[in-house]
Amino acid sequence: MVSRRFVSVAIVVLGLALAGCANNGAETGTAAPGPSDVIDLPTVSATAEPTTEPSGAKPTAAGAETISGTVMAGVEPNCLLLQDAKGSHLLVFDDKALRSETPVAAKVTLTGTSKPNMMSTCQQGIPFIVTSVKAG
Repeated sequence: MVSRRFVSVAIVVLGLALAGCANNGAETGTAAPGPSDVIDLPTVSATAEPTTEPSGAKPTAAGAETISGTVMAGVEPNCLLLQDAKGSHLLVFDDKALRSETPVAAKVTLTGTSKPNMMSTCQQGIPFIVTSVKAG
């Protein structure tokens, strides 16, 4: 048989736990993130390292790679992929004009840099930062 004291203590502990969960950031002035806080990865800037080049100049192509294939739509909205012998590449663009040159089903040759540790909302392919697009 469970004692009344044990039941009373359990109710108090449960009540405190629920009260802590109900706080939801109200005391700190922070709110839970909403839909406007979501970032569409393919259009975010991928340049994390500072450069010493003048504003508007493209960084040097140190470590640049070239991949070729057909552009495919990803399973998530606004995600583009390119499949080659190395696997699937998630195409990430700093320049929106380059993105417009890579419609779905286009055969392209891309120059850029693989960023395998970059986080993505697209959940497919190895992120590839595109710096140039060539048709064919």
